Amino acid sequence: MTRLLSAFFLLITAALAQVGPIQDNSFLAEEAYNQEPGVVQHISTFTHQSDGTWAYTFTQEWPVPDHWRNQLSYTSSALGASGNAGMGWGDTLINYRYQLIGSGETRVAFAPRASLILPSGSSYWSRGFGGTGAQFALPLSVVLTKNVVSHWDLGVSIIPHATDAAGDHGTLRPWYAAHSFVWLVKPRFNALVETAYFNNETVVSARRTSHSGQLFVSPGVRWAYNLSHGLQIVPGVGVPIGAGPSSGQAGVLLYLSFEHPLWKESEK
Repeated sequence: MTRLLSAFFLLITAALAQVGPIQDNSFLAEEAYNQEPGVVQHISTFTHQSDGTWAYTFTQEWPVPDHWRNQLSYTSSALGASGNAGMGWGDTLINYRYQLIGSGETRVAFAPRASLILPSGSSYWSRGFGGTGAQFALPLSVVLTKNVVSHWDLGVSIIPHATDAAGDHGTLRPWYAAHSFVWLVKPRFNALVETAYFNNETVVSARRTSHSGQLFVSPGVRWAYNLSHGLQIVPGVGVPIGAGPSSGQAGVLLYLSFEHPLWKESEK
């Protein structure tokens, strides 16, 4: 971890010498900016918690050609834990998002999302819901001042036939709420403070479920490199710290995004 932090500070120093703005995803809260016309994005996140569990996600976002307000994406994941659980694939999300209000160039942006949850993870090892479901999210982004942007995110999932390790079935409705403040310290260097609450739900027996909550506050930073041919690389680091029901937990979150134009639009 010491080597990672040393490299992190070296990268920041180089990034501060460059110019040009960042407009990228937060780490815990979903921002309400669809991809620009013809521009695709590839996002990786890795989170490691103090209890030894970790999660890796990969998301690829594509605007619909000539209809940039419509965006398609998918998110795949891998999860790991200590002990017999080991590591393996998590569930997969197929996402559709519509830019209902504004864009990345307006003060207010709103882009509701609907996702199909595919049960690619093992419910036996607690890496998935064990059933097909849907997720709905309402991300809202607001420019508060010249240097401060706020992002709000509320989401709920519905899994009608979730399965536990014993093979029992039940209906799950987990939800989450997240918020982030982004301080535009420099055009290519941002500081973030994010808060996220997760209301988790699991099947415990036939048609019976159990609830548990998780609350995290995560300070972080991100910086950007603008390279030739429109390629932008955005690394980032966050430190999720447990609060309330998650007191005593802590972790590190690593973020890496590649964004680049792939085709030219006939209209915007």
